[in-house]
Order: sequence, then C-alpha cells, then structure tokens
Amino acid sequence: MKQITDSILMIRPVAFRMNEQTAVNNYYQKVMDGLLPSTVNANAQQEFDAFVEKLRAVGVNVVVVDDTVDPDTPDSIFPNNWVSFHETGDVVLYPMFAENRRAERREDIFDVLEEKGFDFEEIMDYTSAEEDNIFLEGTGSLVLDRENQKAYCALSPRADEELMIEFCEDFEFSPVIFEAFQTVNGERKHIYHTNVMMCVGTTFAVICADCIDDKKERKAVLASLRQDGKELILLTEAQLNHFAGNMLQVQGKDKSYLVMSQAAKSVLTAEQVKMIEKHVEILSVNLDTIEACGGGSARCMMAEVFLPKKDE
Repeated sequence: MKQITDSILMIRPVAFRMNEQTAVNNYYQKVMDGLLPSTVNANAQQEFDAFVEKLRAVGVNVVVVDDTVDPDTPDSIFPNNWVSFHETGDVVLYPMFAENRRAERREDIFDVLEEKGFDFEEIMDYTSAEEDNIFLEGTGSLVLDRENQKAYCALSPRADEELMIEFCEDFEFSPVIFEAFQTVNGERKHIYHTNVMMCVGTTFAVICADCIDDKKERKAVLASLRQDGKELILLTEAQLNHFAGNMLQVQGKDKSYLVMSQAAKSVLTAEQVKMIEKHVEILSVNLDTIEACGGGSARCMMAEVFLPKKDE
C-alpha cells in the first residue's frame, strides 16, 4: 500500500462560517468578531483558491467540487472527516458528531471522481452508528499508516473505540489506540481529532507526545512509530494551538511535500524544520480565516484519493 498520493479531493466553500455545533468540543475554533458572514466566506474562498493553486503548481492533482448553499454545511471545507478513499477501490463513509455536518456527505462527489477517471469497488458505510451517538470522523479521527497497515486513533467524543476496531478489522489495519489531551482553561480535555496532534509520513512522523498523558500509552505509540522506521519530530502542545500537528505529505510531480499552514510553519523551530526537510519539502499556505472559524487546518481540507484509475 502507498502511504501518499498525488490526488486530493477538496470542497470549495460557499457559506463557510464558525460551526456552533462543532465548537462544543473543538477548542481551536474562535469567534471572528465584527466580520460579516459574507466577508468570512470570501476570505475563506481566497485562502482556499490560493491553496489549490499552490498544490497544482507542484503537480498535485486536485479535484475541486463546489459546496452547495442548501443544505447549510459550514464545515464542508473539511471533507476528510466524512469520507476516505482506498487503493482497494473502497470508499468509506463515516458517522459525524455534528448533525449539520452529516449533510456534507454527497454522492454526486463520487460521480465527479468517476468522471475524472477513478474507479470504485464498493462503499463501506458506517453512518448508521450516528443513531446510537457513536462517531468516527474519518482521517480526522484516524491517522493511517497505510504502508504498515496501522491506524492511530486518539479516543474522543468523535472517535469511538469499538467502531475504530471494527474499521481496523474490515480493512486489516492494526489499531494503535490512546487518549490525547490539551489544556483548556486549566483543565485537561480530549483533543477532538487525532490529526491535530500527529501526522505520519513515509519516513517520519510529526507528533505531540506531550498530549498523551498516560506514560504507557505514550511509550507504546512512539515505539510503534519507531518500529516502522519513522524518524520522530516532536511538537509541543503550544505549537498545536497553531495547527502544527495538522499536516499531510502529498506527492507532487517530481517529489513529495509536507503540506501545512503558514501559522503551523511559523511556530516550528529551526531544528524541527531541518529535521522535516531531511525527508520532504515543506509547502505552506495562509489559512488564517479557515483555521480561526473552522478550527481545522491544511490536513483537514484534503481528502486523499487512493482509488485506482480506470485505465490501470
């Protein structure tokens, strides 16, 4: 299995704003006072378009689908939470915590991918778990090491252990399960998505080990990554507040890139940058509005497409 792909699905926002339904446990969201919703969305569109342009400029195949005004889906810019695409031709649909995010799942997006020459085998649908208030939010909840068939998951209100294990059994991944926390007003609270605190590349992993409060769990997660030959680049919790953990390695025309926001890059130390650049080139982009209102960053905006091509 390949760990990285050159094909990415991205959803262009039409009514992006802070989602009040996700703010209950996404502590990275901020209220942008004094900005009209139309201004917030226009800023988000500008950031989105510049991001797509940067990816395409280095040879990444970006499939852009426009969001629709109806139904109201303020977080549609983060498609990786509701869908994942696999080399086997499987498409996976995930159960979402926020009710207004469930409307993001759109079958017409699959038609667009088919038109672009991608092939589907079957759709694995876990969304009925929503009826029991059980959630697993795609590659937000799951950080996949596809090459080594491991799935890393920080349990939270949005990542259910039993469903995660079911996913691993269905797709033959070994589960690496732990709890990750951040300090919010002096209290330790669950980090809402695993991909906020770690990223697994082909030969390296960027992770905030300090978020894993349980020493045994921390040791097990780091040992698992080392066992697969990953060089560990350790983040601080303060760096996570600028989305330094929310990164994704993608394949460009001639080489691969570690994609992150400018905010994330700006808080990395010179030593961390040097360690990353031994493995991969950094590609950063300004996502200030999207990060503040959406509480998500570069990685959340990219749903990797590993599906086989029809002519292959």
